[in-house]
Amino acid sequence: MILDLTEDQRMIQETARNFAKSELEPVAGKLDEEGDRATFLKNIRSLADLGLMGINIKSEYGGSEAGSIAFSLAITELGKACASTGVTVSVNNMCCEVIQAIGNEEQKKKYIAKICSGEYPAGGFGLTETMAGSDPAGMRCSAVLDGNEWVLNGNKIFITSAEYAGVFVVWAVTDKKAPRGKGITTFLVENGIKGLTIGRAEHKMGQHASSTNELIFEDCRIPKDAMMGGINQGFRTAIGELAGGRIGIGSLGLGIGLAAIEYAAKYAQERRQFGKPIAEFQAIQWMIAESCTELEAARLLLMNAAYQKDQGRHFARQASMAKYYATEAAERACYNAIQILGGYGYTKEFPIERYARDVRVTSIYEGTNQVQRHIIAMDILSSLKR
Repeated sequence: MILDLTEDQRMIQETARNFAKSELEPVAGKLDEEGDRATFLKNIRSLADLGLMGINIKSEYGGSEAGSIAFSLAITELGKACASTGVTVSVNNMCCEVIQAIGNEEQKKKYIAKICSGEYPAGGFGLTETMAGSDPAGMRCSAVLDGNEWVLNGNKIFITSAEYAGVFVVWAVTDKKAPRGKGITTFLVENGIKGLTIGRAEHKMGQHASSTNELIFEDCRIPKDAMMGGINQGFRTAIGELAGGRIGIGSLGLGIGLAAIEYAAKYAQERRQFGKPIAEFQAIQWMIAESCTELEAARLLLMNAAYQKDQGRHFARQASMAKYYATEAAERACYNAIQILGGYGYTKEFPIERYARDVRVTSIYEGTNQVQRHIIAMDILSSLKR
């Protein structure tokens, strides 16, 4: 693996970094406190115009074709400025990749293009349920074929961007008698269709600007051709796309952690105690060194996972390692940053407390870090039997 970035990767990174610094960073605090939806959606549309909604998507469908490494770099830069925007971009890219992977040509041209262009502010990833979070095979949302329509019934929870998503990628049970995970199918469900209700927004600890809602399906009828991929073949797709999504969430965590420790390091050079900047004290230096070393290791794990994906190789273990390590290293970095700022780090006057709230969920969504450890261990043990 060559660690130098290609011209395209560097361009994507710089584009995301410049936009994050000029447009996201100045309003991130306001979005967190006040939830300015108009500004948030304006920024999402601008990111679509910059080509960041389909970074690993073919150009014929409106994507940038820049690959998974570029995707990771972009999400890291956006995460440093506004985690709510970063997670929206990550999920949008994931939805586009699902449709590109298993959708037919008509579905690809219709839906991917709308997400990439910003016509749809977002796409929604409808997998998680109350009784099917870490165990998606246990989902209960069902789809029954009735003539030329599928009838959906059930609920999905914790759906990012649900309020303003144009289309949802939804998984539902189509064969209740099949073994666990074998009777699940993937569908495209347009927002606003009769029988689909968007529940209230969750009141979250962090990432306030990004809406998170329940999807409620009550005899929701969708066209027969809204199905994607083969019938009863959706579970494998869901698991595969979650692996790619973990690169995005790991990158988001990395960005938040970097923002926190960089802010704290600058503060330490200005804050004086005992007659000198606190950056001159070994205790402070070691916290900075520890966090920056861990975040650099996280970056390399993410780059390796993205590289393996771009090469078409098995990358699930690498993605889980990267997501698990990056998000926990980021959380430690945020808490080190709070400690460096002391009492100020605990106040809303400084952005560190927002970083600490925003980073917490990165070790939960796209598969908890406990699940990541399980995936890693099972893959290692399985490889030893070959």
